[in-house]
Amino acid sequence: MDSRSDSFNRNTKKNDDDDDITQREEALYSVERIFESKEVPSWQNQLTLRAFCVSFILGILFTFIVLKLSLTTGIIPSLNVSAGLLGFFFLKTWTKLLEKSGILKQPFTRQENTVIQTCVVATSGIAFSGGFGSYLFAMSEVAAKQSTEANNAFNIKNPSLGWMIGFLFVVSFLGLFSVVPLRKIMIIDFKLTYPSGTATAHLINSFHTPQGAKLAKKQVKALAKFFSFSFLWGFFQWFFTAGDDCGFASFPTFGLKAYENKFYFDFSATYVGVGMICPYLINISLLLGSILSWGIMWPLIQDRKGHWFPADESPSSLHGLQGYKVFIAIAMILGDGLYNFCKVFGRTLYGLYLQFCSKDEGAVLPVGARPSPPEPSMSFDDQRRTTLFLKDQIPIWVSIVGYVGIAIVSTVTLPHIFHQLKWYHIIVIYVFAPILAFCNAYGCGLTDWSLASTYGKLAIFTIGAWAGASHGGVLAGLAACGVMMNIVSTASDLTQDFKTGYMTLASPRSMFISQIIGTAMGCLISPCVFWLFYKAFPDLGTQGSAYPAPYALVYRNMSIIGVEGFSALPKNCLTLCYIFFIGALVINGIRDLVGKNKAKYIPLPMAMAIPFYLGSYFAIDMCLGSLILFVWTKINKAKADAFGPAVASGLICGDGIWTLPSSILALVGVKPPICMKFLSRNANSRVDSFLNS
Repeated sequence: MDSRSDSFNRNTKKNDDDDDITQREEALYSVERIFESKEVPSWQNQLTLRAFCVSFILGILFTFIVLKLSLTTGIIPSLNVSAGLLGFFFLKTWTKLLEKSGILKQPFTRQENTVIQTCVVATSGIAFSGGFGSYLFAMSEVAAKQSTEANNAFNIKNPSLGWMIGFLFVVSFLGLFSVVPLRKIMIIDFKLTYPSGTATAHLINSFHTPQGAKLAKKQVKALAKFFSFSFLWGFFQWFFTAGDDCGFASFPTFGLKAYENKFYFDFSATYVGVGMICPYLINISLLLGSILSWGIMWPLIQDRKGHWFPADESPSSLHGLQGYKVFIAIAMILGDGLYNFCKVFGRTLYGLYLQFCSKDEGAVLPVGARPSPPEPSMSFDDQRRTTLFLKDQIPIWVSIVGYVGIAIVSTVTLPHIFHQLKWYHIIVIYVFAPILAFCNAYGCGLTDWSLASTYGKLAIFTIGAWAGASHGGVLAGLAACGVMMNIVSTASDLTQDFKTGYMTLASPRSMFISQIIGTAMGCLISPCVFWLFYKAFPDLGTQGSAYPAPYALVYRNMSIIGVEGFSALPKNCLTLCYIFFIGALVINGIRDLVGKNKAKYIPLPMAMAIPFYLGSYFAIDMCLGSLILFVWTKINKAKADAFGPAVASGLICGDGIWTLPSSILALVGVKPPICMKFLSRNANSRVDSFLNS
């Protein structure tokens, strides 16, 4: 009896010790234990006027950045971390000044930081989903003139500030209302990762700890330093760009022959910064695509001039070399998009099947309006986050009324903006859009990959073919692409932000309202900023200009293919398109078969396709950014991890904001004073002879 009792007491003491160790470990690694003593503000107090003032300023900055990237290469990195960092810096400075003056009424919290980040990303997100560098500009006369088919007045709609703002306002909010009822199933029941949203939440949480605040100050200093350098470098370069092909951007780094084939370093701080943010594989894939196309294929096809295409064909004609560049790139993009669509859609269906099979047969769909208590087995962090995430409910009727109401308004309005797009086309889109929005949001949670552009291309082909060539099918397809892209893109953005809010204890209501306000800001800011570009740079959208808008021509030709078929393609182009389409499918299949460890050495077809049309100069910039980060990581990994994103953000933001004064200078007619050109020795001798004669 005594021995059994002694054994029991020893085991009890051991279990108590184990529990103490577990609690100590949890306290050590738990984020919410750090903030346990801090009161979480109500959802109303998370939405402050100062937060939206800061969001408005940052929204303009980030819109300039996104539009510049859209109109140059179309590669847009995740700006969530930059938005969180700059939001912290601006509002922390604001509150410190108020605190010193003794009039601070409400302290700066991580929830308010999350509201700013959400609003800024929603605002700048419209610059992408608005299609200013893709489907929307593809409707213009500038894009139509570069295409030999369907360039009649019925398939052209030039940009105008009024209709662009109206269009965005009637299509950009539907995606928000379509996924709100399913936020609980996404975040809590399915526990989707949303890597970008999770990373942003960790960053915001760290900022608001004492140690994190000190690091954030150093990060902000690094960002400010490289922001200043990037801005001043852009200003310095401007002085030497008085004519075409002038300035540092035209420096023949690897020789004049390489320059003719688009191989050169163009001294762009933006793309060096983008290269530091993008994964190594993206940058290497871009470089491989450049070598394959401009280094091998285009010179070989050019040698077949007179056999494969007419020798006197214009360089910009799609019946010549330009046709191979555009349509082979389209084939790779479509192949990659189709593969990833099928993969993510399949994973979505399989994941849903497993989730619902694991529940009781009588279980109801766990929509946001049906709260459930946290499970006892959850960690302290998860219990606290789940409780607060389910506290402030958004009634399901708000989603239904909002979606149906906006759908009715846009069904009536859109045919007046685009006469080629009929009301029944729009109704069909709105019937299927919530399903596709859910699939995109779910797939983004699994892979961090939004397939908004893929769903948009699906709308281009289906609605364009339905409308028909004689009824403006090209323009109808592009408009349908815009409607679909806006719905599915904003849906995945909102669920990503719900994940960030879940991990920072920000209320779903404050997240939803912040997203709506940010989207409304974007519907006004993005068209105005684009209009500034459009008026300041008359050659906007033409190949070889500072802002060629490469995806505009790609999207327009996709729409032409969907409506009219492949009759416009030059000789053997269709065969090459089939080869590269199948090649994109095969490469993606191999990447999935070999596993993650080996897949990081296999290039991405989507990234490889971008330089096919545009050239390799930006790929060289981005690879340099990767090289800088790689060397920095080898020298001091901890410092590179901590300050790499801040340095990259500074380079991108400084060069991006220089676009504003350069646009204003162009609008008022102030031109650079110097043209710095690079000539061969023979050409220089001829110029000297001409000048001296």
